[in-house]
Amino acid sequence: MRYNQLGNTGLFVSEICLGAMTFGGQGMWKVVGALEQPAVTGLITRALEAGVNFIDTADVYSEGRSEMLVGHALKESGVKRSDVVIATKCYGRVGKGPNDIGASRGHIMDSVERSLERLQLDHIDLYQIHAQDPVTPVEETVRALDDLVSRGLVRYVGCSNWQAWKIMKALGIAEHRGLARFETLQAYYSIAGRDLEREIVPMLADQKMGLMVWSPLAGGLLSGKFGPGSNGPEDARRTAFDFPPVNKDRAWACVAAMRDIADAKGVSVARVALAYVLAKPFVTTVIIGAKTAEQLDDNLEAVNLSLSAEEMAKLDDVSALPGEYPGWMLARQGGERRPKAK
Repeated sequence: MRYNQLGNTGLFVSEICLGAMTFGGQGMWKVVGALEQPAVTGLITRALEAGVNFIDTADVYSEGRSEMLVGHALKESGVKRSDVVIATKCYGRVGKGPNDIGASRGHIMDSVERSLERLQLDHIDLYQIHAQDPVTPVEETVRALDDLVSRGLVRYVGCSNWQAWKIMKALGIAEHRGLARFETLQAYYSIAGRDLEREIVPMLADQKMGLMVWSPLAGGLLSGKFGPGSNGPEDARRTAFDFPPVNKDRAWACVAAMRDIADAKGVSVARVALAYVLAKPFVTTVIIGAKTAEQLDDNLEAVNLSLSAEEMAKLDDVSALPGEYPGWMLARQGGERRPKAK
């Protein structure tokens, strides 16, 4: 297991992060996973033994039960608190009231206390705003998060599913006001969904922000169990929950290319898909969600799978994004300014 710097901080996290969305099985989350305490403790213990030191959850996962299960598992595993980095998120609806959702100061302050209680912790290492709030001013959100850092309830802050321009606005406010800044973005990225590379990846590099990748297998679509004309296994997550949106024609081409590589190396297609994402220099950590120990073990082995330059080029080519303005114009006009390769 390798460890990468988290954003522009001195904290290091494992390149594999264990996601907790399969824990609990409450409400709409049941189709994703319904693991209970013995299975959750087993997976977390197994991941920790493999060198994973990073666990990500959210207050909305299984209506809070995911955080509770993670908290109990940490106690049962006996892991030293300073040896594990715990990340959670707030924004989503957690009640029926008008203020039980969003990135307002009130919702953030209420949510962090509840998350700490469910996790049985005195602080959260990385606290993330789970979505963009179209109503709350960005400065209100940034100031509230800074208060949490000042109070010692949160060590670092980040966001998830934000646009590049809004992240830059938040970073500008934080720098101007001397407030805690977003150190990470948690976002969807996979070989079949490389949209992040257009605007967000250059912004992350420029601002020294870390990237936490969610759904690197596109909700299981890239596991090798799906293909043209096949709905996949009945118990597969993607069969019941067709998300995130993916261009299926491009996805099947990616799966075919990865299967050739997987067969040649004697590994699973899923492992190749994860290794491809892990090989990208802008990726800090890849969040994996498992329902079984076998799935977890196979996913963890992706860190030991090296793809050659030729294999990466093949996968890059089959998954290439179509040209989009202003990208194609930037490439056309900026070529003369780029250093020539020697």
